[in-house]
Amino acid sequence: MTRSYSNWFVRARLKTRQLLLLAAMEEEGNVRRAADVLGMTQPAASRLLKELEDMLEVSLFDRTPHGMHATLYGEVMIRHARMVLSNLSHAHDEISALRAGLAGQVRIGVIAAAAATMVPRAIASVKERYPQLQIWVEVETSDVMLPKLAEGELDIMIGRVLERQNQFKAEVRYEPLADEPLCVVARPGHPLENETGLTLRGIVNASWVLHPPGSVLRHRFDLMFSQIGLNPPQNVVNTNNFLAISSLLLQSDMLAVLPDEVARQYQQYGVLKQVPIDLPCRMDTFGIITRQSHLLSPAASVVLEALRAAAAEVYGTAFEPTVAR
Repeated sequence: MTRSYSNWFVRARLKTRQLLLLAAMEEEGNVRRAADVLGMTQPAASRLLKELEDMLEVSLFDRTPHGMHATLYGEVMIRHARMVLSNLSHAHDEISALRAGLAGQVRIGVIAAAAATMVPRAIASVKERYPQLQIWVEVETSDVMLPKLAEGELDIMIGRVLERQNQFKAEVRYEPLADEPLCVVARPGHPLENETGLTLRGIVNASWVLHPPGSVLRHRFDLMFSQIGLNPPQNVVNTNNFLAISSLLLQSDMLAVLPDEVARQYQQYGVLKQVPIDLPCRMDTFGIITRQSHLLSPAASVVLEALRAAAAEVYGTAFEPTVAR
């Protein structure tokens, strides 16, 4: 059966060099420098850009005395150009891996809670069956990872679609897993380790190491004090690096707020202890996030199924894929 291709980019014979030019233009802000990066002449680059603008019937860049800046149309086209180029790069990597006798590679972005138990369990299962499959794991916050997923820099993400990232919601598939309780932790032997009857008023003046302002966790933490009429803690070191957090706690009487699942891992190995206080705040439900219109590679599909199986074991949740909302 003959398939009819009616996409505009097929009819218009969109060129890969035009996509490369868009990406270079964003970085260089100048046709001449972008042309130099791509090893072409400035007239050739200008011609490719004009052809693309004529195809789309919009202006992609504003020409100013200080360089060229992407219009709203240009920003959309640049974002999708980067996704196409990323996909082509991943295709090359997969083919190279297969030619070398490997099983491919998968890039996962993970929030800290899932990195404690679920994701290591899934990876161990995959590596047992496919020892040569390369897996890249990035532990970050959801707001940092979601744009990377949308642009194809990540294959799978374990995290949240935040309200301020509405522009991505229609582009991703979201499979809810679990919510994320928070707890207070300190070094073993901390003066508050066995304290009873602790309240927020009793710990507000302690020294803290906290996620930076602007993060969801920090917002929930500060709001918790504000809701009972207290100013949030002022004696604070700001970092979301877990090595730095644990090191600071071990060297001082500082307190920190961590996802409960992460804290249990630290406590299991005697590194940190949970302080006996119930926090009236928690993080929203997180889940497995993939791109809606993107077909996962065979290697990424294997990892996705392992993540779902590990989630069922760790969180006891059964779920059906849904569009994030």
